[in-house]
Amino acid sequence: MKAAQIKKYGGSEVVEINNNAPEPAVSEGHLLVEVHAAGVNPVDWKIREGYMAQMIPLKFPATLGGDFSGVVVEVGGGASGFKKGDEVYGQAGALRGGSGSFAEFVLSDIKVTARKPENINHVEAAALPLTGVSAWQALVDHIGLSRGKKILIHGGAGGIGTVAIQLAKHLGAYVAATVGAKDMQYARELGADEVIDYKNQSFDDILHNYEAVFDTVGGDTYEKSFKILKKGGIIVSMLEQPNPLLMKQYGVNAIGQFTQVNSERLSKVAELAEKRVIKVHVDKIFPLDQAREALEFLQTGHPRGKVVLKMKNN
Repeated sequence: MKAAQIKKYGGSEVVEINNNAPEPAVSEGHLLVEVHAAGVNPVDWKIREGYMAQMIPLKFPATLGGDFSGVVVEVGGGASGFKKGDEVYGQAGALRGGSGSFAEFVLSDIKVTARKPENINHVEAAALPLTGVSAWQALVDHIGLSRGKKILIHGGAGGIGTVAIQLAKHLGAYVAATVGAKDMQYARELGADEVIDYKNQSFDDILHNYEAVFDTVGGDTYEKSFKILKKGGIIVSMLEQPNPLLMKQYGVNAIGQFTQVNSERLSKVAELAEKRVIKVHVDKIFPLDQAREALEFLQTGHPRGKVVLKMKNN
């Protein structure tokens, strides 16, 4: 089979297309899936560069990629609830006990796999596992966002931010979002009530007394966010660990989120997609042969929504 692999850690130059990669063998509790599309996430280029090497060292050659959507071709022992021909989506990266989704076939653990949303195509479904579950885990599980509460979402035009704005509006919140100037109208169309140009406006001077912040940017943006929260508020960051000094100073709670994709959360996200609560925005589609270029585009291009690799024409 064809797969985008690396034989060592490094920049985009280490990504190679292997036309003769071995097809993964199905195993207990796993599904063998023919991949129709694979979502590209920042974690993919971070893994390529060796950011996760201490947590989970890769065995080379390693197939990149986590998010996928496709069709089950073989069911392993104990993988109840699935059958050959099922359309599924989920995560199958090295961090999730899978074989890597930037390939024509992938081995996926049923604990991080669910039925694909019925009314969207594979490209759209492949864009959802990490982004959808990240937004759900932050807004529902950590923040407990509900009607009338005010939330600021940083990076509102990115993959996670795009989903988070829509989910926050569905939950009845008042939503502010920071984006680049070119994405202000896009954020409004997603449902943001207030949109701030992060380069030319200071959100911490404009916003006050918010119950929650969801941060997908980090750095100074994270630290300044404490100022806009009311006492007892909460900030969830995808990039920063809680700062005890700032928590004490402002009387707020802080959580560093490492997204835990599982079949239950994937099913919740699929349900929201089927109800059109969440609409997927794919900025650019690349063929598998251009996995290197897709990772470069994500790393340097500030895409609106998601980047996806497409393996099949359906």
